[in-house]
Amino acid sequence: MPLKGNLRDFSTTQLLNLINLAGKTGTLFIYEGILTGEKDAIGGAKMKPGAERARVSFKTGKLIAAQMGGEGSDLVTVLNKTGKLNDNQAKLIRERAKNTSDKALALRLISANYISQREIVASVQQHTLDIVYNLLSWHEGPFTFEDNVLPTGDRIIVPIDLENVIIEGARRIKEIEELNKHLPDLDYSLKFPENPREKFKGIHLSVEEWRVVSFVNPKNTIRQIAKANNMSEIEIRRIVYGLEQAGLVELVSPAARESSTGRVSSKPLIKTQVSKPTVKKLIDRISQL
Repeated sequence: MPLKGNLRDFSTTQLLNLINLAGKTGTLFIYEGILTGEKDAIGGAKMKPGAERARVSFKTGKLIAAQMGGEGSDLVTVLNKTGKLNDNQAKLIRERAKNTSDKALALRLISANYISQREIVASVQQHTLDIVYNLLSWHEGPFTFEDNVLPTGDRIIVPIDLENVIIEGARRIKEIEELNKHLPDLDYSLKFPENPREKFKGIHLSVEEWRVVSFVNPKNTIRQIAKANNMSEIEIRRIVYGLEQAGLVELVSPAARESSTGRVSSKPLIKTQVSKPTVKKLIDRISQL
C-alpha cells in the first residue's frame, strides 16, 4: 500500500528523512490540492490529488531523479536549464537527435567534444537538486510514495546522498525566509546608484548577474526582469540582494516608480543574451549615466 498524505501534515524534509532512514526505492509524487469541501480528523480542509506538480525518485535511500510537473526532464532540457546549451543549440540538437536516448545522446556529445562527461554529470545533479530544494519550501499538497516505481532505463542517473540534501535544504530554507523578508514584493524596480562607473570598476559578475544588470531601469519591475531571464523568484531575489549589498543597484518602490515615471508597461521584456561585447556596451552605458 503506497504512503499517502498532505505536506501540511508531513513535510518534504520529513519525507526525505523517512526515505533515507528506510532505504526506500520508489517515486514520490506531489499533486495540486483540490478542496473536497470536507474536513479531516483534525478539522483541516480535505484535499484530493489534482494535476501532478512534481515527482522525485529514489533508489535504496539515495536521490536519483526529479522532475517538475509539465516540464521535460530529458538531457537536452537539463543541459539547457543549467546553461550548458543555449536555446538555439537545444533546438538544433533536438531536431538532429530525435528518438535518441539520453545515454546515447550523451555519448555522441562527449565523442564530438561538445561537452565533457563531468559537465553532464554535474548538470544532471544540479538539475535534480534545484528541483528538490524548491520542493522543500512547499507546505501543502497531497502526495503519494509509490514503491519500486522508477524512471525509464534511458535516463542518466546520478545517485545523491540524502543526508547532505537535507542539511543543505535546511540552510536554503532559512536563506529563502531571509530573502523574502528583505524583498517581499517583486513589483519593486531597480536603479543604478550615483557614480555607477566607479562602483562597477573591478567588479566581476556572473552571466546571470549581468543579465539582471542589463535590465536595470526604474520602469522594469524585478518580476519582469525575472521572467525575461527565465529565473525563479528565489534566483532573482538572491541576485538582486547580492547586487544591492555590493552597492551596484538600489531598490525603487512601486509608489516611487509610478510618481516619477508613470505606471510600468505590462508588456513582457525582451530577453537578451549577454556576451562580452554586450557587457562592454553595458559598462559604457553605465559610465554615461
